[in-house]
Amino acid sequence: RPIIFLSMCYCVYSVGYIIRLFAGAESIACDRDSGQLYVIQEGLESTGCTLVFLVLYYFGMASSLWWVILTLTWFLAAGKKWGHEAIEANSSYFHLAAWAIPAVKTILILVMRRVAGDELTGGCYVGSMDVNALTGFVLVPLACYLVIGTSFILSGFVALFHIRRVMKTGGENTDKLEKLMVRIGVFSVLYTVPA
Repeated sequence: RPIIFLSMCYCVYSVGYIIRLFAGAESIACDRDSGQLYVIQEGLESTGCTLVFLVLYYFGMASSLWWVILTLTWFLAAGKKWGHEAIEANSSYFHLAAWAIPAVKTILILVMRRVAGDELTGGCYVGSMDVNALTGFVLVPLACYLVIGTSFILSGFVALFHIRRVMKTGGENTDKLEKLMVRIGVFSVLYTVPA
């Protein structure tokens, strides 16, 4: 299920760029004052800028958290041998973390008025004009999510290699397990390298 929510978040995330595409970069990231066009310094000046920021930031951070939850659930299943029911029993905590943490950060950014237009992409995001906001609200959280998720992946792989070794010594067929390990490995590399 975390894969479904991860995919849904990226789908809604792409809507932010579609809005910018149809509305135009100038109408989202720029404003006019006395006929002069200028890049928005404070995203609350424009509804379009605020909307694009909300979609991009909230769902971008939520997707990162869903990836961490995906790696956690995979670790619990592979490393700790939790069953589907035990993982499902904690799903409300997973939803709370994945949806509430980005909401709190998004509200903080709006209250602190750290949204700005970006003349390169034509969108609005946090940290376009403020390096401290970019570091505190984007780079540090994403780095933490990446480290936590990668550690869960590596721990899960260690557990699967141990299970594989036990199965091989017992003379059991490990083809399905090896295929699963390859699939998870490819997905992990495709996600973590760009991140």
